[in-house]
Amino acid sequence: MTIELPKGVTGVLVLADGTVFPGHGCGAIGQAAGEVCFNTAMTGYQEILTDPSYMAQIVTFTFPHQGNTGTNVEDIEQIGGAAETAARGAIFRSLPTPPANWRADSDLNAWMSRRGVVGLAGIDTRALTRRIREAGMPHAVIAHDAQGAFDIPALAEQARSWSGLSGLDLAKEATTRQTFTWDEGLWAWPEGYAKPEDRPFEVVVMDYGVKRNILRSLASTGARITVVPADTPAEDVLARNPDGVVLSNGPGDPAATGEYAVPEIRKLIDSGKPVFGICLGHQMLALAVGARTTKMEQGHHGANHPVKDLTTGKVEIVSMNHGFTVDRHSLPEAVQETHVSLFDGTNAGIALKDRPVFSVQHHPEASPGPNDSHYLFERFAGLMKQARG
Repeated sequence: MTIELPKGVTGVLVLADGTVFPGHGCGAIGQAAGEVCFNTAMTGYQEILTDPSYMAQIVTFTFPHQGNTGTNVEDIEQIGGAAETAARGAIFRSLPTPPANWRADSDLNAWMSRRGVVGLAGIDTRALTRRIREAGMPHAVIAHDAQGAFDIPALAEQARSWSGLSGLDLAKEATTRQTFTWDEGLWAWPEGYAKPEDRPFEVVVMDYGVKRNILRSLASTGARITVVPADTPAEDVLARNPDGVVLSNGPGDPAATGEYAVPEIRKLIDSGKPVFGICLGHQMLALAVGARTTKMEQGHHGANHPVKDLTTGKVEIVSMNHGFTVDRHSLPEAVQETHVSLFDGTNAGIALKDRPVFSVQHHPEASPGPNDSHYLFERFAGLMKQARG
């Protein structure tokens, strides 16, 4: 059945309970099902929409104006580049504006269209955000049709039948299919993304959906990087004799990915090598040492999250993107809680008391502070140097 919507409607968001948000479609023509979250960042929309951690999610941007810096080929975060392994849709208060930035090589709307990201603009994003805050992240379908013809009951049924993220292993889709090396460092004027010359450490990155800027940050602290698929056995990793191992970010339920990843992570811990976990890597490290993870009602998505480093007493402004969290009350005695969210008191970091192993829930490669969390890469480099003797 086709329901008549107000004139000019070319896009809709249909929630599983049948609620409809009509507006103006943008980006790709088509439809996509996923979990709707909101992101409070004022900038970085291209990095957000290409972050593999947003796989199977529809991102609502709370900042009303998006698109003014355009897009470019350098700032894509995912390695593979396929839209299926990043955000499925994007919701804006206003239609994306034309770019006005010297680095832009495309506008946001055309870029989304090419990538297959379905967009919706012109809705009350404040109302949608409030709904998420009060009732949690809903399952929904976002749709864009130039003629404005939408079968709302069918879209609502599609949203209801979507499985959701709980129990879903998405790292197997986001990970690299083959091992590769990385040597690009952080961006700097005027060179851009340069290649550091001094790289004394060998680092293996377990790719559960790694972001490019994590690899760049590692390279800039002296790492020669080898990236391996998510299901690589620990024996194969250790056979490379790395100075350290990084457990990357990624999408989906950590307990589901942990079915095959956690036993290997335990072997990496037992090897005595320095291990650094980020986001999903943090959650699975916690599982590996005996803690639990749980699904959050609204998650943490944004670039203005205050986190306290309990080891130094300092508060840093960080970027977060996660819908699952480590249950801090389940941490065993051998694990120290190192970071905590000042928004809701949830766990944001751990370290083993007797091993050179630590992890954080937030993204130290991002720059909201702007450099508040980059010390974590230096901390990892220090552990590798210490392990060398």
